[in-house]
Amino acid sequence: MSRKLYTVGPVDVAEDTLKAMDRPMITHRTKEYKELHKNIEQKLQEVLNTNYDILMVGGSATVLLEGAARSGISKKSLGLTSGSFGDRSIEVATTNGKMVDVVKVPLGKAVKPADLAGKVAADTEAVHWVSNESSSGVYCDSIALAEEVRSQNPDSLIMIDAVTSMLAMDLHFDKVQPDSVVFGTQKAFALPPGMAFAAVSPKFLAKAEKVENKGFYADFTKLKEKNDENYALTTPPVSLMYGVDYQLDKMLKEGMATRYRRHQEMADMVRKWAKDRMQGVFPEAGYESNTIGVVNRGDLDFDKFHSIIKSKGMEISNGYGSAKNTTFRIGHMGDLTCADIQKLLDVMDEALEEMKQ
Repeated sequence: MSRKLYTVGPVDVAEDTLKAMDRPMITHRTKEYKELHKNIEQKLQEVLNTNYDILMVGGSATVLLEGAARSGISKKSLGLTSGSFGDRSIEVATTNGKMVDVVKVPLGKAVKPADLAGKVAADTEAVHWVSNESSSGVYCDSIALAEEVRSQNPDSLIMIDAVTSMLAMDLHFDKVQPDSVVFGTQKAFALPPGMAFAAVSPKFLAKAEKVENKGFYADFTKLKEKNDENYALTTPPVSLMYGVDYQLDKMLKEGMATRYRRHQEMADMVRKWAKDRMQGVFPEAGYESNTIGVVNRGDLDFDKFHSIIKSKGMEISNGYGSAKNTTFRIGHMGDLTCADIQKLLDVMDEALEEMKQ
């Protein structure tokens, strides 16, 4: 039985998007491919409002999170974390031989500039964090964090995991001025998993040229060289790239301001439902994600609740990490609409009523 996904990821993929990927295969060393590659980069630059290089590879976003750590850090970084995926970004760096100082705040809280006081040292080459922590539903103020980093060490690179925020929440490239921003296809892009992107600043690329032992597959210097020719370093997922190109056209037609507003409206609906029917949402007030609603479930039997929802053709996500047994998560991103969210909320209301019987 197929179900409509209101999950944290992969997310629901619309029928028209699936059809856009059903096209004859081309090889990745042709003029046709070069045109596709070029179009994707230019459209991404337009929707993100940046002139940064957009590097792309086949794989999950973690591939380029690792590439960013290996290409941008020679020895030492500072990792900020408020949950499981912030922890993972630190693990990615440490398992690649980097020394990582850590700023950690409790789950459900956002890392704030005050938490960084005196932490960005002269030898801190990069500071990395997750803009939208999907284990807790916390969205950090990257503008404020970036300003604090630069006030302490203007040479430090700013590296952001934007996997569950990009294309749904405005990262404000012009204000944050990040050096590496990584995201993938299976979240707000509303595509199947399998492709990762990194928007990379000239400052980052200049640093990468001096860093040794960057590996091969996700070496940002090698990726940049091929990207300049509108080629991929290794065999790319061409069918998925057709979907990327198609989705970017849809975003440009909708308009990014409208797209961001739609995600805000969907998030507001979920937060109101959580307040009225559950015990509210998990993240601290003022730092709630617009793509993931993490709901305090109290004594709700989530397995039974979710079983009823799935029997009605919909699927949400369980809690994650240390909040797994106290929360559940609703993904409201991508091509979903307020009408879609209302259908889910109605079904969840029905499930709650059935559980009373």
